[in-house]
Amino acid sequence: MARGGSRGCTREWMNGAHPDLITTVTFLFFFSSPFSQLYLSTTRATINFGLHQVNKTRQNTQMSTQGLSRALARSTTTKSIPRIPTGISRVPRQSRLHSTYTATTTTTTTTPRRPSPTTVSPLLTLNHIQTQRRNASHNKHPAGFTPPSPTDLTELRERVQEFVRRSLPETLAAETDKSNAFPPHMWQALGDAGLLGITADEAYGGLSMGYQAHCVVMEELSRASGSIALSYAAHSQLCVNQLSLNGTAEQKEKYLPGLISGEKVGALAMSESGSGSDVVSMRTTAKKVEGGYKLNGSKMWITNGPDADVIVVYAKTEPDAGSKGITAFIVETKKDGVKAEGFECLRKLDKMGMRGSNTGELVFENVFVPEENVLGKVNGGVRVLMEGLDLERLVLSAGPLGLMQAALDVALPYAHSRKQFGTPIAHFQLLQGKLADMYTKLQASRAYTYATAKTVDEQGVIKTQDCAGAILYAAERATEVALDAIQILGGMGYMEEMPVSRIMRDAKLYEIGAGTSEVRRMVIGRAFNKEYAHLANN
Repeated sequence: MARGGSRGCTREWMNGAHPDLITTVTFLFFFSSPFSQLYLSTTRATINFGLHQVNKTRQNTQMSTQGLSRALARSTTTKSIPRIPTGISRVPRQSRLHSTYTATTTTTTTTPRRPSPTTVSPLLTLNHIQTQRRNASHNKHPAGFTPPSPTDLTELRERVQEFVRRSLPETLAAETDKSNAFPPHMWQALGDAGLLGITADEAYGGLSMGYQAHCVVMEELSRASGSIALSYAAHSQLCVNQLSLNGTAEQKEKYLPGLISGEKVGALAMSESGSGSDVVSMRTTAKKVEGGYKLNGSKMWITNGPDADVIVVYAKTEPDAGSKGITAFIVETKKDGVKAEGFECLRKLDKMGMRGSNTGELVFENVFVPEENVLGKVNGGVRVLMEGLDLERLVLSAGPLGLMQAALDVALPYAHSRKQFGTPIAHFQLLQGKLADMYTKLQASRAYTYATAKTVDEQGVIKTQDCAGAILYAAERATEVALDAIQILGGMGYMEEMPVSRIMRDAKLYEIGAGTSEVRRMVIGRAFNKEYAHLANN
């Protein structure tokens, strides 16, 4: 009875399975069963099935060849290869040991880290992309921008790589880390390249491309320098994007052009020394006075704080109202080169990683903010804040992607050139396992981040659990990948002259900033609780 049942089950399972898998499983079954007759009969069936598959494949190949011949015979015209528009040059494709993701979550192409020099202006190229998109027939995103096509994203990535090669070489990244100082000229360079207003409206100098595009820029900048990319995100996402989503027409007209051009530096101030992830417990207040508000309090760990001209500041307008008493304000820290009265960056913080992404402790003592600088509604700051946090986590999740790619950029060539016992260490299985794990962690993180960004771009749906999940997963994988890169380099990995030390220190911040990994898990859990609340009430 048992033999008959097992044989019938085996035949039924075998009908739809791959022959290699059947043979493997059968082999294992033989050694775990005394019934060798079952093994012989199953093996015969496997061989017959394999021969059938081979014959079927040959028939399909013959049919495909015949179909291609008929198609070529019917062709009576010769199509010319489309010309690349004037002013655009493709980055030369060269064989390298790493691949660059094209942000479609399905296609990977091999490109060099530092493409060969061209004469194309990054700004001119981005303007060309902008014109192409304006003439294309896409559906508008609810926020007003047009979701980018895969071609848009590929061209944007190539242009950012070109910008990095020209303006952000490894020597500058290393010096920024060593000196713990952001290179001042970089803001103007980013503005001239058209990268500071990726999600902002074209009327104010932006590209209006959305969050997939923003992730592309963030990833490629992080690949070159984690700290410069972090300051970029604090400016372009936390400040510029917040103003784009929540500002009035007058506020956008006043602040966005200068921020997008790189003339002004932006930041966001939410965290305090006693309230990081627990935003509602903030102690900074905004008291209503004639013509506006007076801010009092302090903010901690503010990226771009020491350099910022414009800061989005959250403060309590009704201290006893909890989350319903918080308001967002646009604060100018200086005007015509003169520091605002009562505002001060108390100190610049000395961090373990992300050095050069200037971070400070800010103090507000009776800083006057005019009424027209309320961002959103009075006491409606939590809505502005929460939507901003979701999108912040999404765009920041591209930072770890760039750091992982940077780690592979170092580890792969090293492992294939470093020899021990007369063999490249990349040929040893233990090292191959590490490299494979590093690569798959990167690709899985990319898929999650860009899939989430695509949903936001094309459907206008912002899922809290996915925005938190994307950065949670990518951040933890980035630290692991960076540590593996150090291990692969061995003694050289522990030397400051190699970039993997910087990559590891930079990667760790993503498990802490914008909400710790523990808080992100809590955010995901709460999102599920909210989604399934109706079941708890039954």
